[in-house]
Amino acid sequence: MLTREDFEKSSDREEFLNIIKSKLPEKRLNDLLATVAYEKDLLKLQAELVHLQQWVAKHRKRVCVIFEGRDAAGKGGAIRRFTEHLNPRSMRVVALTKPTDVEKGQWYFRRYIKELPNPGEIVFFDRSWYNRAVVEPVMRFCNEHQYKKFMVQVPEFEHMLYEDGVIIIKFWFSISKDEQERRFNARIENPLKQWKFSEVDREGQRLWDKYTYYKEQMFSKTHTTFSPWIIIKTNIKKEARLESIRYVLSKFDYEGKGNSGTTTLPDPNIVQRYHRMLKQID
Repeated sequence: MLTREDFEKSSDREEFLNIIKSKLPEKRLNDLLATVAYEKDLLKLQAELVHLQQWVAKHRKRVCVIFEGRDAAGKGGAIRRFTEHLNPRSMRVVALTKPTDVEKGQWYFRRYIKELPNPGEIVFFDRSWYNRAVVEPVMRFCNEHQYKKFMVQVPEFEHMLYEDGVIIIKFWFSISKDEQERRFNARIENPLKQWKFSEVDREGQRLWDKYTYYKEQMFSKTHTTFSPWIIIKTNIKKEARLESIRYVLSKFDYEGKGNSGTTTLPDPNIVQRYHRMLKQID
């Protein structure tokens, strides 16, 4: 346990670090140092995101970043780190609820079209139209005809967006079954996170293999050269956050790029394009 005297008698960083090493177990110390390194890297990458946002606004780009993955994969946490220091005037987070009765009678993509980025704006989708590719068929929220029609239409829909100049980045946050269960249990035990847990989440564990089937169908039919799937393959939330930010930064040549002093190139062991033969953890 660190005391006030420990802080007072250390005259520099190295001396203070030696005091910490003498008082903390090795694992606790390593965890602490890893957290410090993560926070430093995150802050630098967030500074890069600010530069990117200014460039997007200046050049009137339209950027759409989609976050998909199983429940508790870390999508929301990653989005919060992306947006923490961005200007809310040219950035939005979209997390739509279930469709209304009116929306159910409309073309499926209509409710998402109105949420697409305006010129000079970045929009982050916490789940997207791809609900119909995985969650809806697994949970029987759509029928077979609706599912098949969606799978035919979505590549054409995204190609139209691509031709119109919308930049789409599609992330799939990949976690193992054991890690998902651990995160579910942590949510249940934490009163501040219990709202995140639902019966649909519980079904996710029971229907794991069914999710896997529809996930693979989605990848094989909607991974295209103009709109590829980017897999974030790690059970470590902090790695997923940093590397997904790096991937987005790597896709743009904005003013001030790299000035923060950290790499904007993602780790290829964590960030990978989908491939049918790719060994996945989920």
